[in-house]
Amino acid sequence: MVRLESTPIDPGLLLAGFMLDRTDVGAIVSFTGLTRETTAGQAVARLTLDAYPGWTEKVMAELEAETCARFKILDVLAVHRWGVVEVGQPIVFVAVAAAHRRAAFEAADFLMDQLKTRAPFWKKEDGPDGARWIEARPDDHTDAARWTKPE
Repeated sequence: MVRLESTPIDPGLLLAGFMLDRTDVGAIVSFTGLTRETTAGQAVARLTLDAYPGWTEKVMAELEAETCARFKILDVLAVHRWGVVEVGQPIVFVAVAAAHRRAAFEAADFLMDQLKTRAPFWKKEDGPDGARWIEARPDDHTDAARWTKPE
């Protein structure tokens, strides 16, 4: 399941709900991404994420389906914020359930790499020097490229 939220997300509550009454899995891996107070040495006061509900959720659902097809996992929850996100607040939460830990770790890693580089979000940081639009870093693309099989 994927969700796009305009209100703060609570990773602890999301994880507790995802784990509730699970007897079908041997491993659950979760990841929470937070808004940093600096990016590339520049102070950040807040982050604004623009998205198109409907389209962004469609791409997120495609990435979820790709993750499920690639790895032997039983369930996925991906919740991504949009709108204004203050420093220290969660931006994204991903949880993956699988029979075994390796599949859960790899699937969560893969999904985060794909969300970071392929999901349609536009990010703007506000700081003491004004606003600046940011894009995925070269390292983000390198991370995502690890999953591409050579032909």
